[in-house]
Amino acid sequence: MKVLHLTLGVMAAMLLVASLASLAAAASKPASLAPDANPGVFAKELVGTANGKEVSFYTVKNKNGVQATFSNLGATIVSVKTPDKDGKLEEIVLGYDTLDGYLGDGSFFGNVVGRYANRIAGSKFTLNGKEYKLAANEGENQLHGGPEGFKTKVWGAAIDGSTLVLTYLSPNGEMGYPGNLTAEVRYTLTDNNEIDVQISAATDEDTVVNLTNHSYWNLNGNGEGSVLDHSLVIDADSFTPTNDKLIPTGEFADVTGTPFDFRTAHKIGERIAADHEAIKIGGGYDHNFMLNGKGMRKVVDLSDSASGRRLEIMTDQPGMQMYTANGMNVPGGHGGVTYGDHGGVAFEAQLPPDCPNQPNFPSATLKAGEVYKNHTIFKLSGE
Repeated sequence: MKVLHLTLGVMAAMLLVASLASLAAAASKPASLAPDANPGVFAKELVGTANGKEVSFYTVKNKNGVQATFSNLGATIVSVKTPDKDGKLEEIVLGYDTLDGYLGDGSFFGNVVGRYANRIAGSKFTLNGKEYKLAANEGENQLHGGPEGFKTKVWGAAIDGSTLVLTYLSPNGEMGYPGNLTAEVRYTLTDNNEIDVQISAATDEDTVVNLTNHSYWNLNGNGEGSVLDHSLVIDADSFTPTNDKLIPTGEFADVTGTPFDFRTAHKIGERIAADHEAIKIGGGYDHNFMLNGKGMRKVVDLSDSASGRRLEIMTDQPGMQMYTANGMNVPGGHGGVTYGDHGGVAFEAQLPPDCPNQPNFPSATLKAGEVYKNHTIFKLSGE
């Protein structure tokens, strides 16, 4: 895949330098761009080094004042700031203001996770008649690519107009996976208030791959309580039940009559403590929904009446893992807040968990010469 290079005109470059100078006093935080900052122009802020490589935050705003910050560490969505119904600009994703926060993070705040997002049972799979043993990091299972998965990597970064392009070469054998895998993530903040996320990957040897963004959302604003009062719709007729290790049983269960039926609007907290086996196993929602339809379509509608904010999600993926931050207690978030129980909700558009070991699930195999793609859009709006 072609790696794009920074191509800013002289005027844009001057604006970028001015933006960086204005940020010097807040050198360890996601930037807050001035209201008159040029929309679509990235402000790059060096925040430190990891694995001997420079880590930066890249901040951009659109013509409506919506602002997003990304990082080349873990191809991360660091910050998203949107106005509430009164026009107050607030943070709506969970994350950290400093590099140190991300280096010590165990919650995958905003990362692109892989090589295989979600869980692989027994940290192993068989491909083309050969068994591959993976690095375990959740008991005997592997979660989100292992202890040194994509969240820990410093990605190459380049700016292509209003798009940040991040690339990483995962070498053959990394965390146990076969093949040299080249991954690319393209982040674009559009003037339609969309965070457009396009992920692709290619390999020189047959392998398995499942990549997704792992942002947690709280439309109330930063540190403003839980997401239990958020209203949610998920266009899914079935979900994948799990055992007590959150590994799928292999069945597709009808959501009808269960706490997993979000085909019409329900508050997240309405049934989160229901006397239902699947809910009790996860301590809340930590489950994959099998989305209706194919191709790029709207699958999630999340809203908060108090703030007036709304998040719609479109994707081309077959599944959506919903995780309600069950039992979370993470200090040192944006602005120094502590993220508590159900302090955010993650929607991870992806293949279902454990596909390589589940014959009835979609295939996660990426063959040499083919291209893996995941296109997901987070659309923000308000009353």
